[in-house]
Amino acid sequence: MIIPVILAGGSGTRLWPMSRALYPKQLIDIYNNHTMLQNTLLRLAQVQKLGDPLVLCNESHRFMTAEQLRQIDRQGQIILEPVGKNTAPAIALAALRSAAHKEDPVLLVLPADHVIADEAQFTRIIEQGRTLAEAGNLVTFGIVPTKPATGYGYIRKGKALGDGSGGFAIDAFVEKPDRQTAQSYVDSKNFCWNSGMFMFKTSVILKELDAFAPDCLCLCRTALEKGEADLDFFRVDRGAFEAIEGDSIDYAVMEQTDRGVVIPLDAGWNDLGSFDALWQTGDKDASNNVMAGDVIVHDVTDTFIHADHRLVTATGLNGFVIVETADAVMVAPRQKVQDVKQIVTHLKKKGRQEARTHSRVYRPWGDYETIDEAGRYQVKRITVKPGAKLSLQKHFHRAEHWTVVSGTAIVTKGTQEIMLREDESVYIPLGEVHRLENPGKIPLELIEVQSGPYLGEDDIVRFDDVYNRKKEDQV
Repeated sequence: MIIPVILAGGSGTRLWPMSRALYPKQLIDIYNNHTMLQNTLLRLAQVQKLGDPLVLCNESHRFMTAEQLRQIDRQGQIILEPVGKNTAPAIALAALRSAAHKEDPVLLVLPADHVIADEAQFTRIIEQGRTLAEAGNLVTFGIVPTKPATGYGYIRKGKALGDGSGGFAIDAFVEKPDRQTAQSYVDSKNFCWNSGMFMFKTSVILKELDAFAPDCLCLCRTALEKGEADLDFFRVDRGAFEAIEGDSIDYAVMEQTDRGVVIPLDAGWNDLGSFDALWQTGDKDASNNVMAGDVIVHDVTDTFIHADHRLVTATGLNGFVIVETADAVMVAPRQKVQDVKQIVTHLKKKGRQEARTHSRVYRPWGDYETIDEAGRYQVKRITVKPGAKLSLQKHFHRAEHWTVVSGTAIVTKGTQEIMLREDESVYIPLGEVHRLENPGKIPLELIEVQSGPYLGEDDIVRFDDVYNRKKEDQV
């Protein structure tokens, strides 16, 4: 049996402002009608003897991750990481959880933010990898390079295995090269890009982790033993996990083991790690532009423009990126988009919320979007999913006025329970215990007007919450 291990803990800072810390690229629909996480799972549909996936994500993304699995009818276990510690601890957690199976399953480790154009070829390569993994090898899939990329690490192929698998011994892992060196790698045809995708038997990777990263494995075991189930999630122990020396599986194991093999993969792969990659993979018009949303251009070529909320116009540009969202606009030459992460660093230093979240914020019960705000008031558009309810709560510093736009609401206000329909409203005074619930079969939409001296999301005391959130947990 193959158990997919989906690594979904990244932050995607190079795709800001589309990708934010609390809503990263793997959870958004960048290139088709599904998110990158969903596409990662859906492309496994033809793989034989496939078990339910293990998905590892940051605890801040847990409800969005669970909802996205539900939307595509996928069951799976979601393991929550309190902090990012790179791929070695994530894979160790997955292997330790999989060790409970009676058989010794093969783990198929896949980052959740890759694009694979030729899914049939990808499926065939997985079957080749299964054979090598079941024989005790640690398999990685090396991408056949299409250009002298300087943003990827490389794998130097060694001797062909000669068993019909198409695999090679791994001669060396190579750091990201300069352009001249990268060109020599491509010309030699002896190198592949390091994709971060792996296959190995559970018992084998645990043995290698024990040999080369015993401290990491030990702390991961403790984090699981002290962890606990939380609704549909498994929450590892924070203290034990934070004590881990974070490292990639490449450094921790693959560069030290003698069991490593690489299978070249030529299936239209891209990790969509930058806006230039989105331009390269997108559908282009006659002027070589990739455009989405309400966009009008004149004399613009080789440019990526994404408009979310308003009209974006441009003239006289060549090789640019323009990204517009509800609360931010980013403009850069295509050749400089790797530097967007420096903007995110600057935003974080200034404590700007635009680094963390969009104006539309997702919650387990639905979402809200801030549409206006000033010193003592804030206006939000709130959507509550059918059958969902907010926590029973109160605020110390703000009052709220709710007006139903569509759907039906049940409002708890102190000891009262009030039914609200379209165009009806209710006032929640400061300090009043209250709750909002959607008893209907369609989304509940309402406008909330907050007023008071402090309107931060941390002004909340929860008395009852079906999602088991704590006061300090704003997700």
